[in-house]
Amino acid sequence: MKKKWWQEAVVYQIYCKSFCDSNGDGIGDLRGVMSKLHVLRDLGVNCIWFTPIYTSPQVDNGYDVADYRDIDPAYGTLEDFKELLDMAHGMGIRVIMDMVLNHSSDEHKWFQESRKSKDNPYRNYYIWQPPKEDGSEPNNWGSYFREGNGSAWEFDELTGEYYLHQYSIKMPDLNWEYEPLRREIYDMLHWWIDLGVDGFRLDIFTRFKKPEGFPDTQKTPDLLLDRNGFIADPSMCTNVEGIHELLHEMYTEVFGPRDCMTVGEGAGVTHKNAVDYVGAAREEIDMVYHFQLSHRTLYSLTTEHFRRVQKNWAAVLAQNAWAVQYLSNHDSARQVSCYGCDSAEYRADSAKLLATLIHTTPGTPFIYQGEEIGMVNVKYDRIEDYNCCYTVGDYHAMIASGVSPKEAIDTLAPRSRDNARTPYQWDGSENAGFSSGKPWLKVNPRYTEINLEADRKSEHSIFAFYQSLIRMRREDPAIIDGDLQFFLEDHNEIILYTRSCMRQTLLIVANHSGKTVPFEIPNEIGEHEWLRRLTNKQDTTPSLSGGRMLLPWEVEIYERIK
Repeated sequence: MKKKWWQEAVVYQIYCKSFCDSNGDGIGDLRGVMSKLHVLRDLGVNCIWFTPIYTSPQVDNGYDVADYRDIDPAYGTLEDFKELLDMAHGMGIRVIMDMVLNHSSDEHKWFQESRKSKDNPYRNYYIWQPPKEDGSEPNNWGSYFREGNGSAWEFDELTGEYYLHQYSIKMPDLNWEYEPLRREIYDMLHWWIDLGVDGFRLDIFTRFKKPEGFPDTQKTPDLLLDRNGFIADPSMCTNVEGIHELLHEMYTEVFGPRDCMTVGEGAGVTHKNAVDYVGAAREEIDMVYHFQLSHRTLYSLTTEHFRRVQKNWAAVLAQNAWAVQYLSNHDSARQVSCYGCDSAEYRADSAKLLATLIHTTPGTPFIYQGEEIGMVNVKYDRIEDYNCCYTVGDYHAMIASGVSPKEAIDTLAPRSRDNARTPYQWDGSENAGFSSGKPWLKVNPRYTEINLEADRKSEHSIFAFYQSLIRMRREDPAIIDGDLQFFLEDHNEIILYTRSCMRQTLLIVANHSGKTVPFEIPNEIGEHEWLRRLTNKQDTTPSLSGGRMLLPWEVEIYERIK
């Protein structure tokens, strides 16, 4: 069966605000991206994903959209975007947009109209509920950003009702039950496709549907983070009955007829229910970002967990579905710091190992900007230096519960989304070559050591390793089409698996640890002859016969030749 283009793609995520600043205002922009497109072409990616670049007050760095049909002036103009589209397409690079449809900004004209009166034509674009008899909030749902008193409901004095905001007070939830809203959304999506956009990443799509009657959550509160009896319980608005009907309608009205790629941020999606969303026969979305390998609250990755998740998702693919492979994005900490080793000695080796795991397992790999040079976490000493809404909200909630400022920072820093949002490190000059002005977020102080220019000067750069992996994905059929089989499944450090199709068998062996590890080659591997294709340790013996010693963070790819 002929593959869809997105099944053979390598996607690069651009966090525009932190990518490259062309005008010195400290904020990355579209012209900055255009100036670096040749770097992405050289890397080998053939699709880029923009996090939101629409008009926005930037309460949540663009995930609070004030106008779905325009570009935020901080990033440029709609004409700039059209020029970028033409440039990218001319390089063979497709472009997908991040579409935030669970909520909007409170500065969006829809919400401004909605709050004017109960009979306004836009009233039902959002979720309004009357107070309880005592005037209190409609239920005990808490906001994930923990603003104000912690409630997910905000009282509006003009009409005397509460509106729902699962996230910031300034990000009211859209009412997907209301057909005129859905029609407006579908028209807007068609408008972007007509402009030349190749697909969409659907932000938090599993929460479009809300439970009937808005019942209280029965979840036990988190004593450190939940506030004033309001509980932030994601399960209340995730995978609610009726969500599939909404997604199928959107597919039927927009994505299917336009042959438009979609990838969803799948909070609450696991291998157990993934086919309900991404199975081809469902006609809902193409791929899903799941959180079983990576999430902002996951700081380690065991070999057992990696094997289990990959095997489970390989079974999903066997049901005419497709997966996404990634270990970090704009909502998580840096993968090298979480799942590898960010020391000077092993940073590059562990970055290459993690890249191998993502690019040689079944599904479409997504690269988050900076992974290709091994960017790492950052820690600020003051809460004032952080921008992430989660980090700031959690900090103040912890302080209110009696935690000291230092303890709160120490706890939150490793998982802050700001780890992924520090400006891209292009070179060792001031501000890492990101901007001639003061960056909107402090540059990681390790930029003089870790930057693209320094990396590419290395004989064995991380960037070059990514190039090799991407080239193998295009040239080696086993990577896209091959079955997945694990070996040594009781080993605590070694990850060993094959990708096999009729024309080819590849073997990947990785020491996912910071120590030298001995192991015996399984008989079913050792009985064949293998040619080493790629390694992150250039001075080791390319052999798969008998016993082996694997160095810390060593990874190798072999091809069976007999």
